[in-house]
Amino acid sequence: NSSESPNCAKSILTSDRLQVVVMLSEFFNETWEAANCANCLKNNSEGLSNSTEEFLDLFNKSLTCFEQNLQGEALDLSSNNYTEVCKNCNATYRMLNDRYNYLQRLNRRGGEAGHSAHLCIDVEDAMNITRKLWSRTFNCSVPCSDTVPVIAVSSFILFLPVVFYLSSFLHSKQKKRILILPKRIQSNASLVNIQEKYS
Repeated sequence: NSSESPNCAKSILTSDRLQVVVMLSEFFNETWEAANCANCLKNNSEGLSNSTEEFLDLFNKSLTCFEQNLQGEALDLSSNNYTEVCKNCNATYRMLNDRYNYLQRLNRRGGEAGHSAHLCIDVEDAMNITRKLWSRTFNCSVPCSDTVPVIAVSSFILFLPVVFYLSSFLHSKQKKRILILPKRIQSNASLVNIQEKYS
C-alpha cells in the first residue's frame, strides 16, 4: 500500500492485539543500537567501513594460520603443545591486535561511521575469540619486555627505607642515657611489713 496516511499505518502496524510488527521493529532497533552495529559501517551505511574490512580480513588470516599449524601437530587439544602455532602465527596475531587497538583509538575520536561509542559487536567478538584462543587454548603468552625495569625500580624503592634508617643511625649523635641512682637508705622489707600491721 503506497498510501502514507496515519490511519493506514495504524491499521497495518497495530491491527492485532499483540502488535507483533511494532514489537519486532523495536526489538531489532534496540539490538542494533546495543550491538553498535553502525560503528562497523560507512557514514551512509552502504557497507562495511574500510577499517572493519581490514580487521575482518586479518581475523580470517589468523584463524587460517591457527588451523594450518594445528594440522601439522597432533590434533589432540589436551596436549598443550602448540609451539608451531605460537611461532608461525605470532606476526599475524600481532597485526590483528594492532589493528584492533587502532580501531579502538579511531572509534574514540568518532571513527569512520561518525559514532563515538564502542566498536561494533562483530569486531569485539572476533577479537575476544582470537585472544582466548591465543592465550588460553594455545598458551602463547609473550613475556613482558618491561619485567627487568619493573623489578629494578621495585627493588630500589623497597631498599630506600633500609638506606634511610641506616644513614640516620650512622650520622646522628647517639646520646647515651646515664641513669643516676638515688642515694637513699633502703629500708628492710620486714620493717615495712611491721609498720603496715600497726597502721
